[in-house]
Amino acid sequence: MIKRTFLLLLLPAFCITAISFRNDRASDSGSNRQKVIKTIIVDAGHGIMENGGHNGARGSYSYEDDICLAVSKQLVKNFHQEMPDIRIVESRPTEKITAIHRRAEIANENKGDLFICIHVNAAVPTRKTEQVGTKTVTYYTGKGKNRKKKTKEVPQYRTYTVPNSAKGTETYIWGSHKNEDKEVAMRENAPMLQEENFKQNYGDIDPNSAEFIALTLLKTKQYFKRSATLAGYVQDEFAKVGRVDRDVRQRGVGIWVLQATAMPSILVETGYITNRSEEDYLNSKEGQKEIADCIIRAVKTYISWLEKQQQLVTPGEHTYRTSPGRDVSALLNQVEEQEKKRGK
Repeated sequence: MIKRTFLLLLLPAFCITAISFRNDRASDSGSNRQKVIKTIIVDAGHGIMENGGHNGARGSYSYEDDICLAVSKQLVKNFHQEMPDIRIVESRPTEKITAIHRRAEIANENKGDLFICIHVNAAVPTRKTEQVGTKTVTYYTGKGKNRKKKTKEVPQYRTYTVPNSAKGTETYIWGSHKNEDKEVAMRENAPMLQEENFKQNYGDIDPNSAEFIALTLLKTKQYFKRSATLAGYVQDEFAKVGRVDRDVRQRGVGIWVLQATAMPSILVETGYITNRSEEDYLNSKEGQKEIADCIIRAVKTYISWLEKQQQLVTPGEHTYRTSPGRDVSALLNQVEEQEKKRGK
């Protein structure tokens, strides 16, 4: 009888413990998922220089500097409203320009988990030529007594330019063919790239040693895969709202903020200021909000993707996209092939 009573009391206690343990694990799991992204750096491209001049591209009535700041402010507002647990750091919070090298330093010093740079595209005017008439030209043939005067009509042309019709969005990542260059940049900036628990995680490593260079290679590869995935999600969202999709692109030079940031980094070219209809869209509140909304949705999808990546337990499994969307495997495979060549 005593044993039966003891068992009856023990069973509910065991159930309560099991349920509590499962809830704790679920809670811990949820907490871990929230920690995949703690800090996002929002970088408004260009900015007003000390002499008061504009630094970016110019449209028929507006400037890239102003559009970049307006879109970035809308993006920051959206982040605060929809993802309040994530810390947002602005590298250019005012209309004044922030030095390019300082933007990367701000991102690294704040230990960003994502770097999102907002820019506006521009296209060179299209050159055209048209005939505007003819001109009578005198010329001579023969010599001496046989020399004769003749005339002929020569077409006259004028060359002029018209605004380029290029339009749409494209998202840049650091070029995979320049991975070696990024490794050098990371090595040269080792002091600001060190993590809080660097020695605990990696031991005493000389930044110029082969071990450290190998470590930065692994980081670079990781950043490239994540950057390419986020860029793909961004372009997916732009395509969904009807924007002209110019795809994910790579740049190996000229984008220091992508080269020197120790985190997944993308640069979003939001539209063409040299196309009047695009310029109107980029300057409108509706257009700026739509751009920010697309980026926010892409970041949310990216976070879900990261959470699922953390749950993968098979070593070496290459599952880069876990939901329907743009296929960035071609870019990722390119990195794999280049690493194989380096290893030969």
